[in-house]
Amino acid sequence: MAAPLGIAFQGAARTVTGSRHLLRFGAHRWLFDCGLFQGHRDEADRINRTFAFAPGEVEAVVVSHAHLDHTGNLPTLVSQGFRGAIHATPATVDLARPLLADSAFLMERDLEHVNRRAQSRGQPARRPLYRPADVPPTLERFEPHGYGTPWTLAEGVEVQYHDAGHILGSALTTFEFRNGGRTLRLGLTGDLGRPGRPILRDPDVPPGVDVLVLESTYGDRLHPTNDDTVRALKETVARTIGRGGRLIVPSFAVGRTQELVATLHGLLEQGQLPDVPIFVDSPLARLATDVFRHHSECFDAETRHAFVNNGGAPFGFSRLRYLSTPMESKALNDSHEPCIVIAASGMCEGGRILHHLQYGIGDPRNTVLFVGYQGDGTLGRRLKDGAETVNIFGEPVIRRCEIAALDGFSAHADQAEILAWVARLDPAPRRIFLVHGDVEPAETLAKLLRERTGAEVRVPAPGEEAELWS
Repeated sequence: MAAPLGIAFQGAARTVTGSRHLLRFGAHRWLFDCGLFQGHRDEADRINRTFAFAPGEVEAVVVSHAHLDHTGNLPTLVSQGFRGAIHATPATVDLARPLLADSAFLMERDLEHVNRRAQSRGQPARRPLYRPADVPPTLERFEPHGYGTPWTLAEGVEVQYHDAGHILGSALTTFEFRNGGRTLRLGLTGDLGRPGRPILRDPDVPPGVDVLVLESTYGDRLHPTNDDTVRALKETVARTIGRGGRLIVPSFAVGRTQELVATLHGLLEQGQLPDVPIFVDSPLARLATDVFRHHSECFDAETRHAFVNNGGAPFGFSRLRYLSTPMESKALNDSHEPCIVIAASGMCEGGRILHHLQYGIGDPRNTVLFVGYQGDGTLGRRLKDGAETVNIFGEPVIRRCEIAALDGFSAHADQAEILAWVARLDPAPRRIFLVHGDVEPAETLAKLLRERTGAEVRVPAPGEEAELWS
């Protein structure tokens, strides 16, 4: 008789952030991803600070990629007793260093603003989820594995990474379990990338799996074409600069910022944008871009050729300036010249983008341009949905600026791209669990997958457990 084999969906179930899935195989316990849930401050703190298992009983973590909604709660896990290895691709390991350090720094800094106001109102101070000192013990646990090179997680369990094409180092992960004369292949996409995007290779199609845990972020919609996206970007820039304003772009420091910079570089080279300065106000984005430069093996052929032969373009050019210090960031807010400002975080839940929004959304000449998904409960979602007043650092700010959005820059596969990728799996999965998506997109995608694959498709609830042997 085979040992019990199951999975518990303890994060990113019927929501988009906080990826966290617990694998159980006999007496073994492993975690797939350990990300931050992003949303309202109180709810996020409660979810991120609490685990439905004893961290010390988890033997290892297998990480899909470096984005904080997949890695950002690892320091909490370690601080609560986890002592195992954290498996990731080499590029993910290198990106996790600045990402986790920046996350800890921002938690402390942002709470300083919040606690000053809380103290003045006689309210108790908040404490950060973790501090910078919690990051090094976490980084020491990382173990790198390249694409296409299987490794043994435990007796009877082999794991392999495949290129997900989502961000640098992102991986589709396959587990092969053998026990009691039975074999089961489990695949987890993490975040599934898109074919034909700049910089990175297209997503791999690994050998087929029996059970698939699949993301569903854009399960109910299609992305605009690249041509339409670039055209809309040019129009938004021209409209904003034409009225003397600045374009403020909340952007994920890893992946989205590099793709946006590469696109702007190409348009400037072709004379298709106003000749204004472009500022990337994110020390993390600068560090992440340095990691990109050291992992050109992950680039597609076109980007690798341009990078090698054009002096490091498209990540550095004459009109682009990376800001590092708070003084440089403050000086930018004191300036009134038309420009493009790209700053993290992508969902406006922390970081320097909050200062640019605080100073910029009240000016009708400006535009806030969203180039990524905005999770429920985030400041980004409230602005994108048209809120006229929002709280920034605990204080109300009236929005008078234009709000625009371009979903075509998304690094997540859309509905058609997900369906096409699943159709190429051979053999087809018999069971599919949809995660990393709000309920409506997930249920829409589930219906289509049932019709097209004949698989049993479920949208698990938070905390739901499923037995995998069938």
